[in-house]
Amino acid sequence: MSNKQGFTLIELLIVIVILGILAALAIPKVSNMTYRSYFAAMEADLKNLANQQEIYYASEYSYTAEKSDLAFISSRDVSISVNADSEGWSATATHVALEPIEGCSIYHGSIPTPTLLVPPSAPDEVACTR
Repeated sequence: MSNKQGFTLIELLIVIVILGILAALAIPKVSNMTYRSYFAAMEADLKNLANQQEIYYASEYSYTAEKSDLAFISSRDVSISVNADSEGWSATATHVALEPIEGCSIYHGSIPTPTLLVPPSAPDEVACTR
């Protein structure tokens, strides 16, 4: 009687198939989490920008479209465009990993220009395309 130890080819194939199924289920979830992190970064940047605009308004009694006037630095790969006038300001955030039509928007007061990607339902709220 031979006492061979090890796994048969069938057992190894079954394990490989099970691992393949688990990987197929996990990859889309990880990919979705990546997109969610992009939108979370854009939302956080817009909220920080809103805070900086209010600090600027407290000292200058006006809003600014120049990010250099604010103590604001956006997250990596996030682009922020700001429009301002005497009545309010608006900002739009996009991420380099997303399509140009995807992003987030915020405004305060009146909307200076209608260039928001998605109009928020109320002032000082962040609205995103997803």
